[in-house]
Amino acid sequence: MSDSVLATASAQIANAQHGVPVIKAFFDTATNTVSYVVHDPESLRGAIIDSVLDYDPASGRTSFSSADTIIDYVGEKELAIDWMLETHAHADHLSAAPYLQQRLGGQIAIGASITLVQNVFGKLFNAGTEFERDGSDFDVLFHDGDHFKIGNLDVTVMHVPGHTPADIAYVIGDAVFLGDTMFMPDYGTARADFPGGDARTLFRSLRRILELPADTRLFMCHDYLPEGREHFVWETTVADQRAHNVHAHDGITEDEFVAMREKRDAGLDMPKLILPSIQVNMRAGHLPEPEDNGVRYLKIPLNAL
Repeated sequence: MSDSVLATASAQIANAQHGVPVIKAFFDTATNTVSYVVHDPESLRGAIIDSVLDYDPASGRTSFSSADTIIDYVGEKELAIDWMLETHAHADHLSAAPYLQQRLGGQIAIGASITLVQNVFGKLFNAGTEFERDGSDFDVLFHDGDHFKIGNLDVTVMHVPGHTPADIAYVIGDAVFLGDTMFMPDYGTARADFPGGDARTLFRSLRRILELPADTRLFMCHDYLPEGREHFVWETTVADQRAHNVHAHDGITEDEFVAMREKRDAGLDMPKLILPSIQVNMRAGHLPEPEDNGVRYLKIPLNAL
């Protein structure tokens, strides 16, 4: 079957100057999350991908040291930020996109299928009619094949569902930002047991990504330091993933992957921050409105997951 979006993304990568865009990674040790500032070296216009709001679940306190480190870098490099890009509604950390937007500008964007996530979790959290489930909390909703610019850099959006129904990858110049769809080769692939997730769909998204040119740079959203490795890493290539990914290397069939993924997922605990994270991230990182006493509250539904 012809895949025009894959063809466009592949052509963009092939035509891009190798090593462009400029990419700076920020690793959050509390959540094992990698955020990125990506910029065009000519125009100095940039985007922030998958930012982290510091959150202490024991006290319920939020803070901004991770986001402030990004702000300091943006100022040091004299960048203009056009985009706050989310790869999906994360279940392991809260997004700092609204905080960063207030200080740096830019539009908050995510995949258009976020509405499916909002419908599922809006019901779980009994969010009420004040929570619109139409994606309007975000400034921009992207569809598969959408194209935009970061300065002079071409960006192609690829819808890569399976981990959640709303996952997207951003192909920026010669680099791809994958979110949770795939991890480093020695750690494998994302789980597919969240509401709306599907292991078979995930396999097809993985193979779609792995049809990109062999030297394409791939950037992960997490690294969990698997046994046998001493340093956190988050950059690899299509060729390396095809040869060495422990869950999805060349030769693994769809049925083999699905059987492995479903068995593995059945034994996994829920992420520690899934309940606070999802109810914030489905709102584009905005915290719930204060109640009549001036305090904001996060809900913890009991026996619901």
